[in-house]
Amino acid sequence: MTKILVLRTAATGEASVSNKLIDAYLAAHPDATVVERDLDKNPVPHVTSASLAGIGRQAPEGADFAATRALQDELIAEVFDADLLLIGLPLYNFGMPSTLKSWFDYVARAGTTFQYTANGPEGLVKNTRAILAQARAGKYDDTAGFPFAVAHTKALLGFVGVTDVTVITAEGLAFGPEAAAAAVADATAAMAALA
Repeated sequence: MTKILVLRTAATGEASVSNKLIDAYLAAHPDATVVERDLDKNPVPHVTSASLAGIGRQAPEGADFAATRALQDELIAEVFDADLLLIGLPLYNFGMPSTLKSWFDYVARAGTTFQYTANGPEGLVKNTRAILAQARAGKYDDTAGFPFAVAHTKALLGFVGVTDVTVITAEGLAFGPEAAAAAVADATAAMAALA
């Protein structure tokens, strides 16, 4: 049975297209074991000087960082337990939501999810794949390097070892109601059809 870690990142709640795409995938895979983390309703704190030591490689000394370290341990355990990361990726100002970036900041731990070797960094999250459920108002060529959301997300996933990444995109959502409905329908069908 497939274990899916769902990351919902949209700030638009019920109106979120990325959440609709996630729901389409889950509806097509009812036998999966699903763990959901809604980063809008329950965001991972941004890294600050007060939390940085808590997410470092070595376990921090003192109680000040215990809660930060416990959250990081929990997030990392969810990743290692999953066969599939199903990530909502709405495009905000040409990048990923800051809540998703914060999640990555906590999940990327040297010596745990990646390590440095003589040949460069090596991701330690093995045998896990990802699906990015992307939604965006405009239409863009992701191979051009702009916008940055897909490239940045794929780079961070690859850094921790997740290199099998499928992207399903609903785009042109600001091009009028008919164009938006068609884009959502096409992307929803593509999500549901994924094996």
